[in-house]
Amino acid sequence: MRLRHIEVFHAIYTNGSITNAAKILNVSQPSVSKVLSHAEIQLGFKLFERIKGRLIPTDEANMLFDEVDKIYQQIRSIKSTAENIKKAEFGNINLSVTPALGFDALPNAIANYHTVYPHVNFNVQTVHNNEVLQALLEHKCDIAILFSPSVMPSVKSIELAQSELVIVYPKTTFPELPKQLTLNDLVDFEFIDISDSGPLGNLLWGRMIEEHVVLNSTIKVQTYFIAARLVAQGAGICIVDKYTAQGNLSDDVAIASFNPPLYFTVNALHLENSALSKASTSFLDELTNCI
Repeated sequence: MRLRHIEVFHAIYTNGSITNAAKILNVSQPSVSKVLSHAEIQLGFKLFERIKGRLIPTDEANMLFDEVDKIYQQIRSIKSTAENIKKAEFGNINLSVTPALGFDALPNAIANYHTVYPHVNFNVQTVHNNEVLQALLEHKCDIAILFSPSVMPSVKSIELAQSELVIVYPKTTFPELPKQLTLNDLVDFEFIDISDSGPLGNLLWGRMIEEHVVLNSTIKVQTYFIAARLVAQGAGICIVDKYTAQGNLSDDVAIASFNPPLYFTVNALHLENSALSKASTSFLDELTNCI
């Protein structure tokens, strides 16, 4: 089957008629009928039977569809990648960022940059560590900003800044409002655990093993933001990145650094074979100033 045969077969199979397939493919009904007929001649068997005005897939079509669907999804992925490449013109910044930077650092950087370069277009989405490689390879973004990312093949990493994990706690927990705390200081309090939190979770886990400390937790969440909001409700303490902590401060909540500090890096990632545009490079400078 040719690629056009696959597109037409898939459209008819999933939409139930030549009329609907023609609308989906944005071509005429006679054109769809002609391609279907040519595909059946080439295959040597019929793909559909017309019963009471509807096209019903034959047994052969049903057996073929799973394999055709795999190829069709690959074709869509190729088209999506090609479209993203086409849009990547000078003056466009396609950016994926870790959600924590969305509280203050990223909005401030974009606002400052937009004031100086008002005609540069931004496309911003959030991304997690396990999604970033695919996003870069499919050109869904040109740059990804992550915390302490792992080494990835064909991806260049640029360190922008250094930050730290901090303890967010209700002020009633430590009325003296200490600026530094240790893990041992936290063992008697409810700990809001952020499960599967990537490199920063590994950083914290390493410190806990090193100091032989276990924190008690009956509440587990998947995002730092929710953990910080739970602290604001007096549900316990949490350990998050400094950006999330500062973006969720309230009158009843305070922040403390670790003693000794738990540092991590903020990195910009891009494909090695795709040089950054001048707009992207200058924006990273602005973002570094805001982190």
